Parts: sequence; structure tokens; C-alpha cells
Amino acid sequence: MSLLYFLADAFINTFGITQPTEQTRKQAALFIGSLLLLTLGAVAVVGFLLHGILG
Repeated sequence: MSLLYFLADAFINTFGITQPTEQTRKQAALFIGSLLLLTLGAVAVVGFLLHGILG
């Protein structure tokens, strides 16, 4: 969870967003984590499909 908090804090500080409350910080970390998982899943599916088509 600390990695997600780090990523959320980095995003918040990079774009100059007002520092959130602890609850909002947790929600942002979970949201960013879920987006990362969805992205990695989509890349894996596309890679699997391309490997099947081209391989």
C-alpha cells in the first residue's frame, strides 16, 4: 500500500493539487492502483492475442 501512497503523492505533488485528507488520499491511491492493474491487464491481453495471431 505504501507504493500506492507514494504514487498518489507523486501525482498530487507533480500537478500541484491541494493536499487531500487521509480518506481522499486513500481513495486516490486505490484509484491509481486499479488503473495500473487495468492497464497491465489490457497490455497482457493484447500481447497474448498478438502472440496468438503472429506467433
